[in-house]
Amino acid sequence: MPEKPGSKATKSETNWLTGQLLIAMPTMADPRFAHAVIYMCSHNEQGAMGLIVNRLYGSLNFRTLLEQLDLTLADAAHDVRVHFGGPVESNRGFVLHTADYRREGTMMIDDGIGMTATVEILQELSRGQGPEQCLLALGYAGWQPGQLNAELQANGWLTSSSDTGFLFDGQLENKWERAIARLGISPAMLSGDAGHA
Repeated sequence: MPEKPGSKATKSETNWLTGQLLIAMPTMADPRFAHAVIYMCSHNEQGAMGLIVNRLYGSLNFRTLLEQLDLTLADAAHDVRVHFGGPVESNRGFVLHTADYRREGTMMIDDGIGMTATVEILQELSRGQGPEQCLLALGYAGWQPGQLNAELQANGWLTSSSDTGFLFDGQLENKWERAIARLGISPAMLSGDAGHA
């Protein structure tokens, strides 16, 4: 969430993991988050919200989603894969995208990434327009105030920096392993008692 004008709080105090990756530990007990890689859209004293970036939304494709919204996929448009963003509000769509796209309703997460949750961005994507790179997700992962911090202290997650190359690449089948490898460790080295990288 954007800082209020005149606020003296620093980014680290208000947006702790905003713009970072959460990587599920191998021992993650919740099957909804097993081997999940989550891009954190916001994390502050009011709670946290992120999108799972390494899981597709079953067999749902972009064309079918557009038809449900009475939109048509133009011949010039490329198909956009539909991701399972998380278990909260699974009928609501979110588009993570590069910063070249900014419209009313776009929330800039960091210098390189924004998120837009409007029908207008879907209309633009259906016409082959919109951001240079994007990821469409239905639903999101959400945490109440303090909940994610408790899960981090209980060694439920690893954290890592993110970049557009990793975030938007289409190799979902090994993204969890590659996210852990970015930390310089192997999944085999991790256990429920491991510390944070």
